[in-house]
Amino acid sequence: MAHEHDRELEQYRRIMTPPEQFEEGFSWRTVVGAVFLGFVMMPASMYMGLVVGHNAIGEAARWVTVILFLEVAKRSMVSLKQQELYVLYYMAGLALGSPFEGLLFRQYLVVSPAAENLQLTPLFPDWVAPSKEAIEGAGRTFIKNSGWYLPIALIVLGQVIGRIDAFGLGYFLYRLTSDVERLPFPMAPVGASGAVALAESAQEKQTWRWRTFSIGSMLGLAYGTIYFAIPAVTGALFGQSIQIVPIPFIELTDKTADVLPAVPMSLTVDFGLIIIGFVLPFWAVVGGLVAAISMLVMNPLLYKMGVLHTWNPSMMTPETGLANYIDFYMSWIIGVMLAIALIGFYAIYRGVKTAKSTGGYDFKRLFVKNRARGDINIWISLGIYLFSTSSYIVICHLLVPDFPIWFFFLYGFVYTPVVSYATARLEGMAGQALYIPFIREAGFILASRISSYRGIGIWFAPIPSHNYGMQTVGFRQVELTGTNLRSIVKTEFMVVPIILLASIVFSEFIWSLAAIPSEAYPFANKMWDMGARQQLLLFSSTTGGESLFYDALNPSVIGLGLAVGLILYTFLNAFGLPILFIYGVVRGFGHAMPQTLIFEFLGALIGRFYFEKRFGSDKWRRYAPVLLAGYGCGVGLVSAASIAIGMIAKSVSQMLY
Repeated sequence: MAHEHDRELEQYRRIMTPPEQFEEGFSWRTVVGAVFLGFVMMPASMYMGLVVGHNAIGEAARWVTVILFLEVAKRSMVSLKQQELYVLYYMAGLALGSPFEGLLFRQYLVVSPAAENLQLTPLFPDWVAPSKEAIEGAGRTFIKNSGWYLPIALIVLGQVIGRIDAFGLGYFLYRLTSDVERLPFPMAPVGASGAVALAESAQEKQTWRWRTFSIGSMLGLAYGTIYFAIPAVTGALFGQSIQIVPIPFIELTDKTADVLPAVPMSLTVDFGLIIIGFVLPFWAVVGGLVAAISMLVMNPLLYKMGVLHTWNPSMMTPETGLANYIDFYMSWIIGVMLAIALIGFYAIYRGVKTAKSTGGYDFKRLFVKNRARGDINIWISLGIYLFSTSSYIVICHLLVPDFPIWFFFLYGFVYTPVVSYATARLEGMAGQALYIPFIREAGFILASRISSYRGIGIWFAPIPSHNYGMQTVGFRQVELTGTNLRSIVKTEFMVVPIILLASIVFSEFIWSLAAIPSEAYPFANKMWDMGARQQLLLFSSTTGGESLFYDALNPSVIGLGLAVGLILYTFLNAFGLPILFIYGVVRGFGHAMPQTLIFEFLGALIGRFYFEKRFGSDKWRRYAPVLLAGYGCGVGLVSAASIAIGMIAKSVSQMLY
């Protein structure tokens, strides 16, 4: 099968192998780490998401936390185990997803001009957000406005069920694909290698991992100073920030409109994208760049043909992207992604057929518990899936009783297991997730059309439609670091109350500093209106009557995208060319800012034609993910410090005036 024989993926498979022993990683030191994450890194991550537009802290928060605790431990004459470091890293990933951060966007949705224009403002249920009048009357607050209490309670309930659900079907699929089918999970070592590097540092082993991590950290510190620190500090001290590198991007659409009509032109200058290009599979990056370049040719032609009819020369990058999405690219991406889905199911069929011809699978492995690894009983795992899915169905039916309940059962017990298993196998074989586009949206529209439901609440309900297959990579990372799974169970349930408390407190605090969106939060100010219009366009499709969403779906364009995807796959497969190229093409077409792929491609070229020749292909593949982890750590250190300065300065100014 093409995926299994791809040379690049074979290199990823050789990066790490599981250790022979597994140890406990949960301790009082990781509890202190959870508090630090909740009350320091989470607010920093939320703030930068509003200011810069991508999660500037992102992976950096994970490495900043691990590095900080590692250094404190050294000076306290305490040794941190590799497993403790990984638990801190894992915990940081949980803390980055602020559960109440979505409330900030919900308050904007309710009061947004887009909601008024589409006459959706009065249709928001009270369990989603208070009415526009209640929000404006109470001011910028969640805690003092009783209208937010029900939405907050539902989020808390969802977090509790979600933490339990983390060890349900996803864990079962991990045991099935890793223990029974023995799939290699080629991308899992990327997340585990950094923790191993830091563990070697804690033991004062000057290995290549620690040196590579340190080099990446210095690069991150240098770029972070230019990109984050200087604007934040100057803005705090002088009231106006000095941006050496424009945030979030350099706008060029208005300057190229005559030559390249309907092309969203902007430039995101980010050194981190080059290092990401080091890590990603080369042909996937090439495919993304080909998609970005093809849009430079396609868009002007489609504009002249009258297909991209919404665009006009006064539009900037966000508006151009939205207009093109409605006129053409929504349908085009659906078609190409459907091709990817069919290719994925075909890969699964070939894999199962090959296994049967060699004697089949030993399913007894599912029921044999490795106590050292901390295995969970498979029947308990399936019971968790049954409990969590049933809970989601009951909650959804209570929140939207007019919506047909058969829809929830279909998604929870038919669609979810199928797509999750497909994704688990593809992750295990090729490091790629299976995604069938707009299946959830299409289900909402179909169900609303054949029932009496009219409203927008269904879009906010906790539908039991999850892709558990993506969780299998995380469980594989736990195994590669030699961490006992019981450590992860304890971590999940210990972190929840800390994250919930910190999330609501800092959501309230950040909103109180300034209106969101506003000039105080540049990215939100520039991009939230487009995001609101995109979402509300979908929401309007279940209210009855006509909807722009239906106009945006073009069956002929969907069919064209499907045909192009299948033909491209057939061509690549027939000539033994890298199948990852087609995944890159899909990624490029679906990228919100395709111009960023230029820097990724530059990194891919440098990695392939310089570093691979200097260090050797296998060795460079081991270096690259550690370098990226170090870079994220360096950027995180600078951004966290600069954010702290900015937030303190704004707080002091509010107290004075």
